[in-house]
Amino acid sequence: MKNLMTLLVVATALLLSACNTVKGMGQDIQKAGEKIEGAAKK
Repeated sequence: MKNLMTLLVVATALLLSACNTVKGMGQDIQKAGEKIEGAAKK
């Protein structure tokens, strides 16, 4: 359980540092959604 929590904290830190802002995170999520939508249309 402790390893899982550590992994979640590290993953969250990496995601937040990659996005840099809440706006950036929203844009990243939007782009991911567009890719999924495009794949579903094929």
